Amino acid sequence: MHAEVRYSALICALLTFTNAFYVPGVTSKSYKDGETIPLLVNKVYSEESELQFAYTELPFACPPTGRVKAGRFSSGASISLNLGEVLRGDRITVSDYQLAMGQDEEAKFLCSRTIDAAGIQKTRLLIQYEYSAEWIVDNLPGATSFMSTDKSKKYYAAGFKIGEVVKDMNAGLQFAIHNHVTLVLRWHRAPGRDGEKGKKVIVGFEVFPKSISASGRKEDGLPPSGEVTHAPFILTVPSNATDMRDTPDASITIPFTYSVYWREDEKLEWKNRWNIYFVASDDSSNVHWLAILNSLVIAGLLTAVVAVIFTRAIRGELKGDTIKLKQRRPSGSAKTGSGLLGSVEDIEGAAETSADDEEDLTGWKLVHGDVFRAPAYATLLSAVVGSGTQLIFAMAGIIILSAVGILNPSFRGGYVSVGIGLWLFGGLFAGYFSSRLYRTFGLQDWQQNVVRTASLVPGLLFATIFVLNLFVWIQASSTALPFTTLVALVALWLFIQLPLVYIGGWYGYSQAGAYIHPIKANAVPRQVPPQSYYTRSVPVVLFAGFAPFMVLFIELMFVFKSLWLDKSGYYYVFGFMSVVGAILGVTVVEVAVVATYLQLCAENYHWWWHSFLVGSSSALWIFSYLVYYFYTKLHITGFVSSLLFFAYGALACAIYGLLVGTVGFLASYVFVRRIYAAVKVD
Repeated sequence: MHAEVRYSALICALLTFTNAFYVPGVTSKSYKDGETIPLLVNKVYSEESELQFAYTELPFACPPTGRVKAGRFSSGASISLNLGEVLRGDRITVSDYQLAMGQDEEAKFLCSRTIDAAGIQKTRLLIQYEYSAEWIVDNLPGATSFMSTDKSKKYYAAGFKIGEVVKDMNAGLQFAIHNHVTLVLRWHRAPGRDGEKGKKVIVGFEVFPKSISASGRKEDGLPPSGEVTHAPFILTVPSNATDMRDTPDASITIPFTYSVYWREDEKLEWKNRWNIYFVASDDSSNVHWLAILNSLVIAGLLTAVVAVIFTRAIRGELKGDTIKLKQRRPSGSAKTGSGLLGSVEDIEGAAETSADDEEDLTGWKLVHGDVFRAPAYATLLSAVVGSGTQLIFAMAGIIILSAVGILNPSFRGGYVSVGIGLWLFGGLFAGYFSSRLYRTFGLQDWQQNVVRTASLVPGLLFATIFVLNLFVWIQASSTALPFTTLVALVALWLFIQLPLVYIGGWYGYSQAGAYIHPIKANAVPRQVPPQSYYTRSVPVVLFAGFAPFMVLFIELMFVFKSLWLDKSGYYYVFGFMSVVGAILGVTVVEVAVVATYLQLCAENYHWWWHSFLVGSSSALWIFSYLVYYFYTKLHITGFVSSLLFFAYGALACAIYGLLVGTVGFLASYVFVRRIYAAVKVD
């Protein structure tokens, strides 16, 4: 066991060296001088709100005219999105900004946008909540750049502020809109033959926003050139009104301009162009190693406890042990099965340990006739475990694909899209394990179990998303899912998920059959004696989840920061996450085994649900930390945003709990089968 853990840790540690590598997924796009390149506008988002809005639907956004042609794109065209992009709130449209490879534009007029009082009020609120815009060129998000204190490193933060709050001694707080952007695009010579032909690739996209007053502009709408100090464009209430609501017909006209500069970057190659977005992540690598060290210490302590149980307690108790039963399962009376939990030959082979002398039965040996009795709510447990194995497959696939670089930032929405695909395919495993366990419990209606298994997680997700979608839809946010997307999700469940679970369920129930238990359950259940405090379900479940939570704690800080502070969604240090995930799995297994052993020693044979709850209990600690993070680190305001945060946070914790709870259950199931198979039954 120790050797297997060491080898697994070594293999996983090697994956940490892949955290800065990614497979682009597509070949680079090269451009010749003067070739038009589309600038795509996506959405605006904020650290203080969970609501996102499509950029083209903002009151101040210049409506596309269709005059810009870039290959097969023309301004105003909506870009087709994959399912992951739609679910994350992307709404990408081609803009009127004209970019030509290698051609600088000192100043260019875009449009004059007239907005009414309601538009002014909404824009001011967006600026107040520090909303940032996401623009895209050649699949790179426009970024705000920063320099380190010693000027040695340059950092990119995706997005740029749409405006700023200006403090005036006389007027108080004022809101200035950024109506001019300076676009700096960095290029590198294209690799291969395209480079020999003089073509170039884009390796950087920076946006420098600025607010420029409408006064003093030229006839063409451009601001005065030269070294001129520009006053900001303030979104003011009309002078004859004390409140925006007093003048609903009032409006202001905002001129929008932009500049374009192309600069060569000889050091940065196209394949490494995303690295600059992750400089901050690279700087925190020492903290990630600290997280791994912390996880190894916790897992090592638990491994020592499990080793004591196996070497001293169980092996010592089994030596010379004989349990006599009046009835014994005849050889070959049940169908031989194989799979994750082992075959009947393995179990019977492990039962060779015997002796002639009898001894008094105590502890876990005393409940041998009840330990394999079907639990309460066995139908629900079968569906839960089946769904958990499906999630294990999907999560393992996502982490592996991300760690080796197949899932990467250039594949927008790929994390969600591929995750859904893996989860759908995992329906085969869900149906198989659920149906085998269902038959093991002696239940008959396996078709009903298939529907229950196939509907458990999708039903929970769809019901939650549908209700929350109503709140988001009222706010006119791009986070609201279109009706067609909801129909597509139902179609995926009906035509892909359900058939795959059915196929797996049919094979697991009819072909593989039930798992074979080494001891037959007694006809009359044994009475469970009063339990000590440390064997009662509630305290055990609460305290058992602390160790897995501590394994994840440091890495959780980076995940939360990426999701709710940076709002970039660019958490791609999956090399470290794969190691922490492997250690987490080992920790959950060990905690579940120890808790199950202590429960059986207390002559409590109701271990089925107990092992699952012990495995999933770290989800309670994670949600508690999520609440703490909300009140101490985040600045989210508003009822709807808070509702979205806690609802989706609770949903994520529930899915995580289902996954690790299944790991704990399977580990305990294997453990219980092995220790009772090692007892000679006469």
